[in-house]
Amino acid sequence: MYPDLRGCATKPLSTLYQQRGNFWVIENYIPALLSFDCDASVTYTTHSEYSYLHNLDVVASRWQGPISIAVYASGTDFDEAVRAILYLRTCRSKNIEKYVSFHLFFNISHTPRKIPTFEELMKRDINCNDKPPLWSNTKTYRHQKNLSYPINVARNIARLASQTYFVLPCDVELIPSVNVIPEFFEMLRRPDVSTTTKPRVYVLPVFEVKENLEVPRAKKELQRMLQRGDAIVFHENICPECHTIPNYEEWRQLPALGNLSVFHIGKRTFSHYAWEPIYIGTNQEPLYDERLSWEGQRDKMTQMYILCVRDYEFHILDNAFLVHRPGIKSTEPSGEQKSLILEQYRFIRDIIIPQYKSIFGSSIFCGV
Repeated sequence: MYPDLRGCATKPLSTLYQQRGNFWVIENYIPALLSFDCDASVTYTTHSEYSYLHNLDVVASRWQGPISIAVYASGTDFDEAVRAILYLRTCRSKNIEKYVSFHLFFNISHTPRKIPTFEELMKRDINCNDKPPLWSNTKTYRHQKNLSYPINVARNIARLASQTYFVLPCDVELIPSVNVIPEFFEMLRRPDVSTTTKPRVYVLPVFEVKENLEVPRAKKELQRMLQRGDAIVFHENICPECHTIPNYEEWRQLPALGNLSVFHIGKRTFSHYAWEPIYIGTNQEPLYDERLSWEGQRDKMTQMYILCVRDYEFHILDNAFLVHRPGIKSTEPSGEQKSLILEQYRFIRDIIIPQYKSIFGSSIFCGV
């Protein structure tokens, strides 16, 4: 079996207050009811602001396993985030209460006025008949104060707080196909025919579907939607090279035969130098560079560069996938964001990559 999980250690779901650079982090501020041994599951690790937390309803229902989410909540966003979390746990889905552990973090210069204890939160009376929190068209404290979204800080918080050896670092709007966890472990129990000794991660292809359509649960449904044009590769209209897997047409035509297995072993080289795969890995993989923001984009590219120079293999799964919340993305960034994108690109090119080359080495096959 790959890997040998007998030596992994289970992390308790205990609340921990810690300072991380310019942020205060409350790990397991509102923990899940269920706890998992390190070798028993895969943790879906993700991040959000309070206005996106409603996506957890369908994610938790599909995943049926541990979810670790870092919620950025500076200033008055903290109270709004707490209200949204308590509403979701009480009024939406028991899967959220069972599986989701919430880690809240905020900028040290924008500390909330008061931070209640978990015990105080559990004494609050939540009336599900009250008006639910605003999920959209809301002006958050972060936007009012023009704070950037520290996406990689959030990713790292959620990943490091996970209880399990295996993690799926993901975005909260990405909905998994069904039965990923049990089928993944069943696959690992079968003999490893690859004979490789190189580091590896397991890739889930990502798609998006048209507005108001149901998100497919299994590959057969997805294939029908792709055939009709109701689904496309994620970001196909914005950055097709970012999420199109190697040998995609073959993957799309391959019948779903039941057991999960590795369809193809890819590398992030040559024509796939801009590939940003979403994968099941471990906390042994490099963390995300916390100097990068969501607004500047390319926030995962630096981690991908490290995986490339370390000669990682990307084992693409045949019957597991992710689908973005319905709605095809086609919008171009605004003029203001374009300047932020250019600024971050130059920072990556001129500062980060030279540092990485000194630390991790370089390869003519690896780029950003």
